[in-house]
Amino acid sequence: MFNFPAYVTVWGRLGRFTHLGVSLAVLLFLVLPVLVVMPLSFSSQPYFTYPLPGLSLRWYQDFLGSPDWMLALKNTLITAFASTTIATVLGVTASLGLTSPRLKGKAVITGLLVSPMIVPLIITAVGVYFAFSPLGLTSSLTGLILAHASLGVPFVIVTVTATLAGFNETLSRAGRSLGASPLRVFLQVKLPIIAPGVISGALFAFATSFDEIVVALFLTGPDQKTIPRQMWSGIREQLSPTILAVATILVVISTLLLVTLELLRRRTERLRGTAA
Repeated sequence: MFNFPAYVTVWGRLGRFTHLGVSLAVLLFLVLPVLVVMPLSFSSQPYFTYPLPGLSLRWYQDFLGSPDWMLALKNTLITAFASTTIATVLGVTASLGLTSPRLKGKAVITGLLVSPMIVPLIITAVGVYFAFSPLGLTSSLTGLILAHASLGVPFVIVTVTATLAGFNETLSRAGRSLGASPLRVFLQVKLPIIAPGVISGALFAFATSFDEIVVALFLTGPDQKTIPRQMWSGIREQLSPTILAVATILVVISTLLLVTLELLRRRTERLRGTAA
């Protein structure tokens, strides 16, 4: 079943199995709460009990048939797609500047650009609220989109900058020597090669916006509720299995995003291996 190299000792094998066992135990500890919640979303009764009294899709039907949940889903998707687009454009542009050898103070600028990843969300939310209030951007999707875009930009910068680190600038110089403009060189030469990093950063930005709640609590009103805020309100007012159905859908979406990111990571590694 396992093919170990001939030089691996008994203690080496024991350490390998111990490491594998501990890793699986930690993974199970982290995933178990999710695995416990998901089956409850298929319960036929509004009780959080095991064993399940029966199986039903009624809570998913309640989610799809609820005007409040559908409005929250619409607001979430609009905010996520719009903020991801803005964050991707700004993040790619910033990454191109950060990889320029002529840029001075690169460390300081990078620190400022990725600071939203480090600063606690509650501080960011309060700061954005006071900054947006005089501009009339509170209780509006526009303000939430701009705030989520600022939260997504660091993820795009990190992934795209890492991808650009392995880019062969000789290709760009060759394109410019043939008379192509810098924009055309970027669109036709550089962008197709760094596309996996760009898509990865965009997916991180999308996931950040899709399940963000702290900033949404400060910037949204009753008509701009997102899925996370609607879940928060539901938990405070009346705990319903519909929330578990929505949580299950979010888990499935997050899993698909992680699988996509892993596929993109492997593709990037293959491209680097081919270029080498």
